[in-house]
Amino acid sequence: MDTMNIEKKVYDAEDIQKLLGIGRSKAYTFLDEVYENQKPFRVVKIGRLYRVPKEAFDKWLNGEI
Repeated sequence: MDTMNIEKKVYDAEDIQKLLGIGRSKAYTFLDEVYENQKPFRVVKIGRLYRVPKEAFDKWLNGEI
């Protein structure tokens, strides 16, 4: 399977950190808070890993939700 053609559907904590221009610990603190509330966007936690649906996060970041 050629993974180069798969469009990313979720962001991980490192992606969120880079997109928001914040530090690693702040990104994890933020994602933990959003995970607890499931607002302003959904966060999925798999073990200790966070995954954020790209579409919902992008809408939030652009002020659409």
